[in-house]
Amino acid sequence: MTEKKDLKREASKQKAQKAASLLVQAIDAKPDDFHRYYNLGVFLTQANSFEQAEELYMKALGRFQKNSQAQNTLHYGLGNTYYEAGELKKALVQFQLVKDSSLKSDAYLMIAQTYVAQDDYKTALAFALTAQAKHQQDPTINGLIGEIFLALGDFAHAESYYDQALHANEKNGKYQFERGLIALVQGEKETEYFKKAKQLDPAYFKKGQQRLEDIEKFIQTRDQDAKTKDDK
Repeated sequence: MTEKKDLKREASKQKAQKAASLLVQAIDAKPDDFHRYYNLGVFLTQANSFEQAEELYMKALGRFQKNSQAQNTLHYGLGNTYYEAGELKKALVQFQLVKDSSLKSDAYLMIAQTYVAQDDYKTALAFALTAQAKHQQDPTINGLIGEIFLALGDFAHAESYYDQALHANEKNGKYQFERGLIALVQGEKETEYFKKAKQLDPAYFKKGQQRLEDIEKFIQTRDQDAKTKDDK
């Protein structure tokens, strides 16, 4: 079993090295195309090679300093690298440097996610709603807004935005699970949401069991307090 895993890991590593080599060759073939630097930066970030990605983006930002479109794209890419590396303050700086209208909503979304990662939900909400203004049907944005409202304890708004997200992407297990939690708190039927969540994203469903238990305890305490109050 271990030998099979090692072979699979080695094959995956070789595949990644080949992909990286092709992206480097693409830059060498056309060094004045900033998109090629961005693509390699994305690949390195996904491979958790954050220092290499940072170095590449910095080099590209210097090379294309007079190209505003390149600057916006590369700052956005570098922001994503810092975000994935957990360097949230650096990520915010990069996302805030994005001024291009075609990337602005994406940058606002990432700013919102960065504030969520810092548990600053009110600031996150402001940026998420701004991002949503031009992308009202985007399930990723609506799902994030639902997550923020849920964290703020605003279940009615959380329900509304998760419903919008699920309308556009009903196969998202995370959204199904979160919607199930909201239904549970509000005394609605939640079984179908959890059933779908378990089918679509078993890993997320498993990870959410502690939250589910915590909410069930909260509901029991709330109902008991209400009963005690009524008895008085």
